[in-house]
Amino acid sequence: MASFDIVTVGGGLGASALAKAMAERGARVLVVEREREFRDRVRGEALAPWGVEELASLGLLDAVGPAIADELRTWRLFVGGMQVSERPFEPTTLQRRNWLAFYHPAAQRACLEAAEGAGARVMRGARVTAIRPGSSPSVVIEHDGRREDVAARLVVAADGRGSAARGLAGFETRRDPEKLLFAGVYLEGVGLEPGHFYQFSDPFRGRIAYVFPQRDGRARCYVGWNQAAGLPRLQGEASFPGFRAQAEDTGVPPEAFCDTRVAGPLATFDGADTWVEHPYRDGVALLGDAAVTSDPTWGQGMSMALRGARVLRDALAATADWDAAGHAYARELRRVYDIVHRADGWFQLLFMEIGAEADERRARAFPPLAEDPTRAVDVPSSGPESACDEAARRRFFGEE
Repeated sequence: MASFDIVTVGGGLGASALAKAMAERGARVLVVEREREFRDRVRGEALAPWGVEELASLGLLDAVGPAIADELRTWRLFVGGMQVSERPFEPTTLQRRNWLAFYHPAAQRACLEAAEGAGARVMRGARVTAIRPGSSPSVVIEHDGRREDVAARLVVAADGRGSAARGLAGFETRRDPEKLLFAGVYLEGVGLEPGHFYQFSDPFRGRIAYVFPQRDGRARCYVGWNQAAGLPRLQGEASFPGFRAQAEDTGVPPEAFCDTRVAGPLATFDGADTWVEHPYRDGVALLGDAAVTSDPTWGQGMSMALRGARVLRDALAATADWDAAGHAYARELRRVYDIVHRADGWFQLLFMEIGAEADERRARAFPPLAEDPTRAVDVPSSGPESACDEAARRRFFGEE
């Protein structure tokens, strides 16, 4: 039976970052990736400053930097179609960094190549069909018509929001009630000035839209809405006219789409968070969306995955007892996620809820927020080290 120190189920950003970091420290790492070539699947493409900081700490900022990524220097916020603020990120975030925008498959390729360059073995076009947790965990891999048993000191399940590995390893998930839907599409020929994070909000109708420009006129565009609005799901290129109409109805200027061409799939996702209470057991750690899937409306998923990779790297490097390291990782990831989850919930209450109670909440919160933008909780940009306690909540909601 082949044996490795770490086997990752999946080769996306979090798994590749961990594989690179541990291979550089002399670990024998196998990355099992189902796709032979990464393709557009409507993933996140705007990385928050706190995620950029994690990318740097994992030694991947050069790989996912100027070669494929573009900095979003300011946040342009529109409400009811009118621009109400413009925030520069670098001087105002804890990390003193901007957001990054990139094509997700290109970032996946860059990170996986970096892992392979560091000495990790990468198996493409393969899938894990069984996971055996325990003091000496192992997996069963199907590849090119063959089955192979592989032993490991640690198995890392990092196969995304619909993780099959999570179930194979016996983890149970929890889920928030469904409230929001979130649709995305990759476009060419978008007519908005590059270098800015565009957010369009219509809070009284529970709608939001984002445009994240990339180079050469490309952009990832999203619309989100409260399910109580009764709007249909958007799925497939034939739904693009509906997507465009909803984006424009939320405040995106029509000229942004005058010359656009659909350049990737259009898909809608449920916004409800899913998570595992303690994402480690018996030699198996969950990473990225397999561990916690946060509401994509607020753009924290990639930052969470990179934070998880860095925390797991540090825990494994700190001790020879990898079981203890796995539990330490799970506790810290859960602490971070609880903060992100809390902040996301506050933003949902203020910007996406519909009804009289929500309107009263906004009437109380919006005037002081307009006068003092520092009242806004900054977890979406600056991460879990920014204030997110009861005092921060009261300031955010205009209760003091």
